[in-house]
Amino acid sequence: MSRSGVTEHSQELISHYKGLARSYTLPEFAAGYDSFRPSPPKVLLDMLCHVADAEVPALVVDLGSGTGLSTRAWAERAREVVGIEASEEMRAQAERATDAKNVRYVHAFAQETGLPDSCTDLVTCSQSFHWMDHVSVLEEASRILRPGGVFAAYDYDWPPVFQWEVERAFGEMVRRVGMRRAREGQPRHTKDMHLERMKESGHFRFVREVVFHSRERGDAERILGMAFSLGPVVMLLDEGTSEEELGVADLREVVARSIGDAEVELFVCYRARLGVL
Repeated sequence: MSRSGVTEHSQELISHYKGLARSYTLPEFAAGYDSFRPSPPKVLLDMLCHVADAEVPALVVDLGSGTGLSTRAWAERAREVVGIEASEEMRAQAERATDAKNVRYVHAFAQETGLPDSCTDLVTCSQSFHWMDHVSVLEEASRILRPGGVFAAYDYDWPPVFQWEVERAFGEMVRRVGMRRAREGQPRHTKDMHLERMKESGHFRFVREVVFHSRERGDAERILGMAFSLGPVVMLLDEGTSEEELGVADLREVVARSIGDAEVELFVCYRARLGVL
């Protein structure tokens, strides 16, 4: 490990992240991401406070905080909240969307928060841990957590549960994007190893996985907005891949036919991996 605490693998991930981040700098991407992506449900916050034995956390640190969806959710639950985000565009959107005085954002990578030792009750990673070097990030999380504090890496499954034809078209789009990136030699970042990596780190006394869901509502615009909130989709389109090649055109057609002008219920399925320091 280097003196800065970044492994060689981490440097590779940072390099890849910088390439992918081109999509996050495109006009309106961050605002669309913030508008269309799900917000953490109340049950998650309740559960994390319970596991950490902190009814009102003194500090919550959100790593890879993006546009602040997972950060400002804590504004009314914690005394202080800090979002750590390396993307200037995403962080700028977070600051525009956040008016709570107890929430602030820091320009940094997750493995170098700059926060003091044992300062926080909770460290969270929402839809972000798979982009990170797990070794250095778990080391940093364990450093800033107080004894008994909780690290939580939580993600939602794509797509949400809604009309089955729309789900099928959305899933086909995701499959095509994955195949296109694999042909181009892009690394595949999966979430299914989170729990094992947390166990193997040796930092936590107790590790487990929890599954739950939230209920939201959305129309055709939101469903398509979710598709365009996927960085690889936007990046490939920006590089000249057609909507037909990626399955986006098919998704548009199915959404228009199946949803039309209606608003439908969305079930967002979550998986949270929890580690108690």
